[in-house]
Amino acid sequence: MGAVVELEWNDEQVKVALSGAAFDGAVLAAEHLLQVSSELAPHEEGDLERSGEVSKDESLDTVAVSFDRPYAVRQHEELTWKHDAGKQAKYLEAPMADEAATMLALVAGPPRDLLR
Repeated sequence: MGAVVELEWNDEQVKVALSGAAFDGAVLAAEHLLQVSSELAPHEEGDLERSGEVSKDESLDTVAVSFDRPYAVRQHEELTWKHDAGKQAKYLEAPMADEAATMLALVAGPPRDLLR
């Protein structure tokens, strides 16, 4: 004879757990983006690359990567400026595209691990 299995499904607990895991994944992806962006950021004294940070607000489901030097936006957008080897304009935008697959995998990791 077959065994009887009972399952109690708690929708809200599952939603909360998956949401939290997805947020954790987004933080991991943002930290990866920060690392790659910092390596590409123009370097004079290292101030710009050290100013990068990941900020997060779980209540708003928001994660962001930013650089807070007054010249960060201009350095990012000015395509005519010359930079040292390995440094570039679009130091935040370019990795968003180039690292998309890695960041998506990082976002998916914690929810996938939760379901195992």
